[in-house]
Amino acid sequence: MHAHDLAEWRHDHTFDSGNIAGERSTRLVMWITAAMMGVEIAAGWHYNSMALLADGWHMSSHVVAIGLSAFAYAAARRHAGDPRFAFGTWKIEVLGGFASAVFLLLIAALMVWGSAARLLQPEPIHYPEALAVAALGLAVNLGCALILGSAHHHDAGHGHEHADEHAHGHHGHHHDLNLKSAYLHVIADAATSVAAIVALAGGWWLGWAWLDPVMGIVGAVVVAVWARGLIRDTSKVLLDREMDHPVVDEIREVIAERGAASETLIADLHVWRVGRATYACALSIVTHDAQLTPRQVREWLSVHEEVVHATIEIHRCEVR
Repeated sequence: MHAHDLAEWRHDHTFDSGNIAGERSTRLVMWITAAMMGVEIAAGWHYNSMALLADGWHMSSHVVAIGLSAFAYAAARRHAGDPRFAFGTWKIEVLGGFASAVFLLLIAALMVWGSAARLLQPEPIHYPEALAVAALGLAVNLGCALILGSAHHHDAGHGHEHADEHAHGHHGHHHDLNLKSAYLHVIADAATSVAAIVALAGGWWLGWAWLDPVMGIVGAVVVAVWARGLIRDTSKVLLDREMDHPVVDEIREVIAERGAASETLIADLHVWRVGRATYACALSIVTHDAQLTPRQVREWLSVHEEVVHATIEIHRCEVR
């Protein structure tokens, strides 16, 4: 891909309609979650309910994390045309997802700490009021999940459109990791709301006061598992760990097939992702073909449209 073509690709792919839908949905969910956070904290103080107060402050951490995801979208959009970003600003969103996942792990640790403290020193809970507010919190979380889920389906549909354009559809199944991080925060909130409702109901009707902190620990484990998966996905992109992706084998196959007659071989190959489903590669080739040019090699690679930029180095051997 030439410099002009790469510039056009950066303009078209850096911030597409899927990004815009994700940004709008994430920002809306941030404000809804912030409003519910205020309600829970106020109710916690008013009803002297430590459970509600703790859940409200727990929700505040999610507001910060979801706000971070929204900021990542805004930063990626704002700098989309900045030529200093050689391959666009998509990785700002991935970085936002990674930071959000780390924050999610911190939340899980705080949940364990708070739950353990409550096991050792139980606090009185106004069960009817706490249950009502917890139920409202669950409804809000489910509504936020629907908002982000709708944006996720838009993103997935956008990816499938790209997949249909490509000869190999499995390259289109890359989803928005920043949107996924915000979605996981909302689902984590919903899970903790369900756990809180179960715990409050058990404490109110059965007198099991210990159930509330135990459910807090269970919820923390679930949150930690989700966060670990998101950290794995985002760090893979940020650290350019893509050499096990099918596109690498496809590049090797096309060079082996098209260069067989001239004994053209790959001496060195590096592949990394520069978009949700787009890749760049640096390729060093050894050949006996005196006429082979980098442009010709790029034409070989053009059958795989997900390879949007290729740096080609050719080493010629003496013809035997």
